[in-house]
Amino acid sequence: MSGIKETKELLTRYSIARIPFIALNTIERSRALGLLKSISEELNLGFLVHTLSKGTYNIENDQVVNEDKSVYGAMDYIGEEMKHRQNLTLILTEVPDISTDNDSAKQVLDLVTLANESGGMVITLTNTSVWSQLQRLGMVLKLDLPDENEMYGIISGYIDDYRNEIPIEWDDEDVREAATSLVGVTKIETENVIASLIAKKSIKKDDIDEIRKSKDRLFTNISGLEKITVDDSVKEVGGLSGLQQWLAAKKKLLTPTKHAELRKRGLRPPRGILLVGVPGCGKSLSAKSIAANWKLPLYRLDFATVQGSYVGQTEQQLKDALNTADQVSPCVLWIDEIEKGLSGAGSSNDGGVSTRMVGQFLFWLQESKKQVFVVATANDVSKLPSELLRRGRFDELFFVDLPTAEERRDIVSIYMRKYLKVEFAGPLSDAVVEMSNGFTGADLESAVRDLAYTTLSEETELSEKLITDTFQNVVPLSQTSPEKIDDIREWGKSRAVPASGRPIGAEKNDLNKVSKTRKVLL
Repeated sequence: MSGIKETKELLTRYSIARIPFIALNTIERSRALGLLKSISEELNLGFLVHTLSKGTYNIENDQVVNEDKSVYGAMDYIGEEMKHRQNLTLILTEVPDISTDNDSAKQVLDLVTLANESGGMVITLTNTSVWSQLQRLGMVLKLDLPDENEMYGIISGYIDDYRNEIPIEWDDEDVREAATSLVGVTKIETENVIASLIAKKSIKKDDIDEIRKSKDRLFTNISGLEKITVDDSVKEVGGLSGLQQWLAAKKKLLTPTKHAELRKRGLRPPRGILLVGVPGCGKSLSAKSIAANWKLPLYRLDFATVQGSYVGQTEQQLKDALNTADQVSPCVLWIDEIEKGLSGAGSSNDGGVSTRMVGQFLFWLQESKKQVFVVATANDVSKLPSELLRRGRFDELFFVDLPTAEERRDIVSIYMRKYLKVEFAGPLSDAVVEMSNGFTGADLESAVRDLAYTTLSEETELSEKLITDTFQNVVPLSQTSPEKIDDIREWGKSRAVPASGRPIGAEKNDLNKVSKTRKVLL
């Protein structure tokens, strides 16, 4: 039970049935009290509420009935009242620890027993577990954070009051997009974000970006997840045209209209991709590029950080991290070198922890309906659990190969513009593309970065000799470990879609024909 309408329906029925104990699991006290107040008014029951600041008061008219502000004072008061009056309801907002068999839980249990005899009710607002003995006397409900529909109502209701006072450019589609972006935050946090926009005395179309940034700021410190800052500098990725085309098609499904249509058809949002292939060829950069181009926050999940030393700790910490990813959605979740975190699956060396982690991760990957787009990368494909590769786990499995000649040209051009502020074209660029046969994307970036360092530190001009000498000094991975690359390619040919859009290994990078001291005739 999560939606506020369904929760209200159940609470109303339980109130009519006079269920003696209800534990409402929530972190939003004011939202829960608003819900209970509406039920009290509709049923004319006059619920009593206890808070540490006001004592015990009538929820409908705020009239204080007992000035003792302690929790136990409130329970003593209502207990005495229940001996003489029928159908009383007490809402405890600051409930003591009732998760175990302790004195506080026993006192609440005694009050609930009395309520059961007098047609009364005890409702506790809590975000922890409830002692089993208490649970048996009543019901436990969960009030989740506002979903997209409720969030839409919160935002539209808030800004509609100001449409005649300040310029507001948002239409219904913009409000829907803002609602989707803010799913995972509380009602109060949402109202604070919208109020900060209204304080500018206008709401413009591009304030949707400010909504995303505001949510980012609400989740700066997240256990198990690392927030990665991305900017426009990582938008452009050289090559990988097949992957880029696939991503462009999936991006269209992230709009509020398409997202609503997906829900109507029972389809989940795009779930993610697994990128495997040659190290240093743009897999990690692709995760950052997706987040930047889709204007979504990027979070990195490192399986090593969720490893615990106690039984069950690792699984719980992984569950918490994935639940948090759901809360901060829509977002991109980057899992770098996933094989390192899950490589122990199937062995008994770690007591089955890795196997349970794989199962837990795959269950979340398949069942979560939140807009969390996973970008998982892997270098050592031999260590990938077979369960991870089954069709349907990820939306697609892409193989990232050594860049082709055209891809090398694109990559070098991008980094020349980025680090040296020059356009790289002409015969020299043709020569560099030829001499960089077998380079990874990381090799190409490193070479151009070295050029930038040299020109800055030595205050020298960029010359043909400097360029050729720098590229000749690079010894690429494909030259030091050709057998490893051949094995990776063979694996990918039968299992993955080529990220470049061309068959894997179509352009042979034969470094045996090129010496380490290559000379290029310009």
